[in-house]
Amino acid sequence: MNISSFAKKVNLLLVSFAFIVGSFFLSANPAAADTVTVKMGSDGGQLVFEPKVVTIKVGDTVKWVNNKAFPHNIVFDGHEELSHKKLAQKPKAELESTFNEAGEFAYYCSPHRGAGMAGKIIVAS
Repeated sequence: MNISSFAKKVNLLLVSFAFIVGSFFLSANPAAADTVTVKMGSDGGQLVFEPKVVTIKVGDTVKWVNNKAFPHNIVFDGHEELSHKKLAQKPKAELESTFNEAGEFAYYCSPHRGAGMAGKIIVAS
């Protein structure tokens, strides 16, 4: 075997090794957090959250979007850090909360609570 042929084989071996090692790092990345969208007000104008119950994982975000019959807000009793008490006044206005602990979190829209506009976020660990 001449030196040129040997060098080509060594280079091929090194490139193959680098590719295999690099692929382990790519596949070992943690899963990215998800964002789930909840409509504030149904398409038909009912005072509801759609969907009413959402199941997510720790670290995920819920994004509420004004849909119909606004203004709306999001209130979690006992979890001020998740609440958005200021009314979202504009069409398609968005409010977001990220959930960093497992549990069940009930919430409501304060102007429409009496009409039954309430929901629940279930956060699985």
